[in-house]
Amino acid sequence: MVTLTSYKMKHTSCLLIFISLLQLMTPGSFQCSLDSVVNKRIQEALKEYKPSIPTKTLSCVSITSSGRLSSCPAGMVVTGCACGYACGSWDVRGTTTCHCQCSVIDWTTARCCHLA
Repeated sequence: MVTLTSYKMKHTSCLLIFISLLQLMTPGSFQCSLDSVVNKRIQEALKEYKPSIPTKTLSCVSITSSGRLSSCPAGMVVTGCACGYACGSWDVRGTTTCHCQCSVIDWTTARCCHLA
């Protein structure tokens, strides 16, 4: 027997799961905050391991393009790639371009970094 309370709990749980999935389906929705956190952690790690020499700055950005290719700006190199439609097959062309290998791709993201 289904009570009104259990029905409301199931409805609320389904709604929360749907909202969570909707946020995951939006590429780049939290990208800026994630980029800043990753950059901060990298800078802290560089300072910790190389305190006696001048610290270099590692700058990274994520470039998202529609289609199968995404390229880094001049002076930056690819450090990782991500592909839409849950495609996990990619390669780096040269040192500056991500190429997603699946037959249907809606977006490609290149993680681009530069050490200065």
